[in-house]
Amino acid sequence: MRQRLLSEGAKKLEYEIRNIVKKAEQVKALGRPIFWENIGDPIQKHGKVPQWIKTIVSDLVHEDKSYGYCHSKGVLKTRQFLAERNNSTNGVQVTAEDILFFNGLGDAIAKLYQYLPPSSRIIGPSPAYSTHSSSEAAHANSAPLTYSLDPDNGWYPDLEDLHNKIKYNPNIVGVLIINPDNPTGMVYPPEYIERMVAMAKEYDLFIISDEIYGNITYNGAETVALRNVIGEVPGIALQGISKELPWPGARCGWMEFYNRTADREFDRFCAALEDAKMVEVCATTLPQLAIPHILSNKRYPDYLKEKNETIGRRSQLIASLLQKVPGITFNPTQGAFYNTIVFKKEAVERYDRARRPEDVQAAALLDEWLQEDTPFDKHFVYYLLATKGVCVVPLSSFHSELLGFRVTLLEENESILRTTFSIIKTAINEFCGVATEVE
Repeated sequence: MRQRLLSEGAKKLEYEIRNIVKKAEQVKALGRPIFWENIGDPIQKHGKVPQWIKTIVSDLVHEDKSYGYCHSKGVLKTRQFLAERNNSTNGVQVTAEDILFFNGLGDAIAKLYQYLPPSSRIIGPSPAYSTHSSSEAAHANSAPLTYSLDPDNGWYPDLEDLHNKIKYNPNIVGVLIINPDNPTGMVYPPEYIERMVAMAKEYDLFIISDEIYGNITYNGAETVALRNVIGEVPGIALQGISKELPWPGARCGWMEFYNRTADREFDRFCAALEDAKMVEVCATTLPQLAIPHILSNKRYPDYLKEKNETIGRRSQLIASLLQKVPGITFNPTQGAFYNTIVFKKEAVERYDRARRPEDVQAAALLDEWLQEDTPFDKHFVYYLLATKGVCVVPLSSFHSELLGFRVTLLEENESILRTTFSIIKTAINEFCGVATEVE
């Protein structure tokens, strides 16, 4: 071509959560079953949508308005409903005009970073959720900026690390919080979020809070929404229905703008996001119409309570299998439906790259997949997939210097769940050269 077609930022777009599927399909082609632990899709893991939700959606399907365009910002009645729901918690107050719908949070996240100048940076947590870190890196044509989550402190953020990076990097304009966190399953304690908001106020930044898992907590944990602690600081909350209903295929998420008029630059940024959606006309109408009917239904609170208790029991079952395995750092989760396991230094030091599985087909796949610079955790993930048929995601793919892997807590069938994590336990012991479990 007479000119370059690809921007430098495009090289930063990575999504190993999906990329690993290509390798899993090679294993599946050999006639072997796959235990999918790579992606947060409740439906794929035998999740069932309650009949009463299906009835609501079915009734809407028979209404002609479900097939038309809606307002560019989103269905007005739905935005009014969400604004009233938000305001009932006595946090920062919003109106329907402060809510903007997108075709899923992936769409919202892409737009969020797209309209920032390349020199204006958003600092986010590490391990980092790929959609955020890749989009931030792509817009800046640089590696993403991150603050550390500490696996030796329950995956809580290292606030000193965050403060120093903000203080000495004037290009940082915003702080990203993912609460509950993906990929770690950590729930931010209120005092941590309050201190992060205080930093944003001190350095004239705005806050982004990805709250897609905000209603998924268990084992005694509760989230604190940004709206309840943000005070007068400008902020954007990201919310959606894909995880808690569950309806990931709806591709329906929204932004809530907080304290929009408190800062002229922030107000202009929010207006650009609105204009971007106007160019696209609107987000999909049907799921937006369903939201007030579902969330206000008298069965919804009990449904959510039962769902969270079930995920909490899975978290405890997984902990019973993995918490005492030597060579790893394991933190029981409190929110979302993920767990991130980290390999300890001694496990990495025992690593024998030359070790090969006895299975000829598995060995052949590893020979194909492994490169000279393949990190330890990715080698483990490939080993687990090729030899055991369990598909997880390496932690190094979440823009982290830590080595480990992420799993989900989604499997509805307890027998399959127990089998899957027993296999993972065996694979850790094999790969790390550990013979027995420490009691």
